[in-house]
Amino acid sequence: MNQPPPQPPSLDPDSGSARPTNSAPQMPREASIPQWRRPRGVAPGTWEYVQQRSIADHYDRFVAETPLCVLDQKILQQALPGPKQPRSEVILDLGCGSGRTALPLVERGYDVVAVDLSRPMLEVMNRKFRAGCTAGELFAVQANLVELDCFAEQTADHAVCLFSTLGMIHGNANRRSMLSTLHKLIRPGGTFIVHVHHRWAALREHHGARQLIRSCWNACRDPNCEFGDSTYAYRGLESMFMHRFSKRELKQDLKASGWSISRIDPLSIDGSRINRRTWLPGGFVVHAIRNVHPE
Repeated sequence: MNQPPPQPPSLDPDSGSARPTNSAPQMPREASIPQWRRPRGVAPGTWEYVQQRSIADHYDRFVAETPLCVLDQKILQQALPGPKQPRSEVILDLGCGSGRTALPLVERGYDVVAVDLSRPMLEVMNRKFRAGCTAGELFAVQANLVELDCFAEQTADHAVCLFSTLGMIHGNANRRSMLSTLHKLIRPGGTFIVHVHHRWAALREHHGARQLIRSCWNACRDPNCEFGDSTYAYRGLESMFMHRFSKRELKQDLKASGWSISRIDPLSIDGSRINRRTWLPGGFVVHAIRNVHPE
């Protein structure tokens, strides 16, 4: 959903493209649920983020010109153009936010189970759905992505987790737990499309090398930190969390969770296109498959 913005100049939190530091409105901090109620795998800054109604209300406008928003819609249009089964196909949209991905999938005839920890985001999405989506059905579920046991096994045909949402989960064990549970929820032969930011893309950012060194140092001295973790200021919040992946780490996490990788698309540094010739991708979009016959 977002990316650490270096200063100065700031990066667009989602695409990595340079923008003036005053281009995004800074939202006032609102009263929040105490940190002791924070769920597993949710970093302190993320816990604040999901409770901010002002962020949800302005989210669509904030990301409207983000190149990655345009690209991932093109990718989904190609990968999931519409149901192929005589029955309705179900898609899990993990970290659905305000419905930027879920609602177009509904319009193409899918039934979408849209999952997010932010109630304000889900409320915005539901308002938009009631305003005119009619082809498929939308089911909004407030849940922590690390705790998806509320769903029955093989409950969905496909799943998507875009806009670096996987990187918002704190802790490798928690990310793998989510991926393993998700593998059980998808029917054999189903697809999973996931986007992450690339760790080494920081080398193209202002003070990026310094950030990588700091992340490595923190990982060496603190067992709760991992190389690739970072916290940063984001829309009025002081410590948003993001984990950025190496390609090797991403492949290991998916394979260890039972997924078979069919394709990894490297993205340009600004997230505007797939670029297979770049030596330093800005991120990756992975197409994985739930094997028909588990290995």
